[in-house]
Amino acid sequence: MRENGVKRNLIVAATGTGKTVISAFDYRLFAEKNPNHHRMLFVAHRQEILKQARLTYRSVLQDVNFGDIWVGEYKPKHGVDHLFISVQTFNANYENIFHTLPADYYDYIVIDEAHHLVADSYRNILTHFTPKLLIGLTATPERMDGVSLLPDFNNQISAEIRLPKALDEGLLTPFQYLCISDNTDLSDDDLMQGSKYVATKLSDRLCNSERVGLIINRLHYYLPDEHSCKALGFCATKEHAKFMAKSFRENGLRADYLTSDRDKERDVLNKELATGKINYLFVVDIFNEGVDIPEVDTVLFLRPTESITVFLQQLGRGLRLSPGKQLLTVFDFVGQMNKKFDFTSRFRSLMVRKDRSVIDQVKNGFTLLPQGCTIHMEDVAQQYVLENIKAAIYNKKRLIQELRGYDHVPTLREFVENNGQDVRIIYKGNSCWTSLKRDAGKCAYENDVYTSGFERGISNLVHANSVAYLHFIKHLLSTSKPITFHDEREKTFAVMFYYTLYIDKISKTGFHTLEEAIGKFREYPLFVSEINELVDFLLANIENITFPVGEGLPVTLEQYGLYTREEVFAIFGRQTAERKMQGSVSGVFNIEELNTELFFVTLNKSDKDFSASTMYDDYVVSESQFHWKSQNTDTHQGRGRRFVEQSTNKKKFLLFVRENKKDGFGNTCPFYCFGLIDYISSYDNKPMRKDWHVHHPILPQFIKAV
Repeated sequence: MRENGVKRNLIVAATGTGKTVISAFDYRLFAEKNPNHHRMLFVAHRQEILKQARLTYRSVLQDVNFGDIWVGEYKPKHGVDHLFISVQTFNANYENIFHTLPADYYDYIVIDEAHHLVADSYRNILTHFTPKLLIGLTATPERMDGVSLLPDFNNQISAEIRLPKALDEGLLTPFQYLCISDNTDLSDDDLMQGSKYVATKLSDRLCNSERVGLIINRLHYYLPDEHSCKALGFCATKEHAKFMAKSFRENGLRADYLTSDRDKERDVLNKELATGKINYLFVVDIFNEGVDIPEVDTVLFLRPTESITVFLQQLGRGLRLSPGKQLLTVFDFVGQMNKKFDFTSRFRSLMVRKDRSVIDQVKNGFTLLPQGCTIHMEDVAQQYVLENIKAAIYNKKRLIQELRGYDHVPTLREFVENNGQDVRIIYKGNSCWTSLKRDAGKCAYENDVYTSGFERGISNLVHANSVAYLHFIKHLLSTSKPITFHDEREKTFAVMFYYTLYIDKISKTGFHTLEEAIGKFREYPLFVSEINELVDFLLANIENITFPVGEGLPVTLEQYGLYTREEVFAIFGRQTAERKMQGSVSGVFNIEELNTELFFVTLNKSDKDFSASTMYDDYVVSESQFHWKSQNTDTHQGRGRRFVEQSTNKKKFLLFVRENKKDGFGNTCPFYCFGLIDYISSYDNKPMRKDWHVHHPILPQFIKAV
């Protein structure tokens, strides 16, 4: 990104993966390249973060004298050239000192916990200084208030490793997450202010001896020894933390509490927990950011946490690697929550596949967690969670409500990323981004013969992952010049895009040509804007590099491309503006003029969706081999000979694969183009069971399923 001139870099890294270490190594590289211009400003909002950051930088730079801290009792002794400062101290000294410095005084500025950056207290830093490099560090760029960090960082994330990937990569300690049934009733609207719980009212409900008895009982049941763990317990208020510590001590457990009132005792209490002198330390929010005790092996969520940012930070307190620590045990005491409380985002943030249904995972057991991680729900807790999700699920009404909460019109990407949701949730149930904005009062347009089709049709673009196709659409809509298609590739793309917008063949829509139909769409600026925003979002989130399959096949067909069946038929000329493929098409389709057959395979079949003759047994064997069970009429002596004799008949076989017929949002899944395959061997008749060699490696997500 820096090679492309990007000077503002947002680094998103899960808590515990070493965001500060990343910035320290980056600064060392920067200083080596700029030996005479490497003044640095590191800004955070807590003294502990600054002390820890300076220690990290000194270690990486191998310079025990590097940097001064300016916060509280700490004052700079060597000037302000390499300064670790709190945002409060910066603002208190802005007029007298920092405002007088030139805009380019600092070459390298780091903002730690950058999700705070949108606050007014940080604006002086951004508006006054123009460093060569601005680095933002955060574990969670999504904010509950919907305000985006991205405009301060060129609307992009420069580097990212989220919690599931960090766990998969072995950078953090695996967790066992226990959802404990808690009969505490927190469903009253009186406990809420807007979408958040009022901490003091929560505290009144949570400070009771019966609940303490439940907590200690579950610790005894699940932990090998509740007297030897090192646990952090997150509480609603100072009073709640004090109450929990006192109650635990009365029950023979070594416990204490740490709140801002006892800040001077912080280091002592931290050490006592790390060394096992105490086993339980109850805190409010003091451990959300920047302070770590790697030895922590147990986390207690003793209050509902609405913010995903805070939830992941608190969970992250126990995920750091530490010698002898093999597992983090998490206790989440699940009471009866208010319907405004959002379990969906919480559990989705822990899943490696964001596109799957959270409800299905809760019902059937979490199978999509990082390696070594588990979530276990007690029966009543599971019931509470399912009831809450069904009441608070991201339906259209909730999306509209959240969109109305913005004081500006967010982009599609901004809205999706701020809410931590999958973009497909916007396009569920024949809806689209533009219609959602209209329902929220953010835009207006009149319905006519075309708009209802656009509202339904734009969702057909959501799966697209071909850079060439997406750039074609972008170019097509960015100019007012007459529409012309210069070659067969562009004509094919135009057919695909036409069916995205209008769904039916051209004779049914009243147009005479593709150019006329697409030209008509350009007269609807709100929908054109949505397509542009969606294309930008898709381009920014492409997971697999695609490229032409080649070997005499259509140039628009790309290896690892995602296509609906109709788009594949358009690529091979079977679906045109004048002819739409009708009815169901079998899993095998012959392209006679190219001596090519297309195989469409759904791996996870169900009796509901497939007949007895199509319930084939298909699966990935390895990254280079696929097993396919043919139609029930195929034999080695009959129609199946064309497979066996591939080396002589020179027939090409193309494989298109999807995992499921429907995704977690109820949308029809597209197929991945696995590309060309060659016959290896086969056995049995009616059906034949065949193994195929794929020309290019099968995608990792399918290999992981093996």
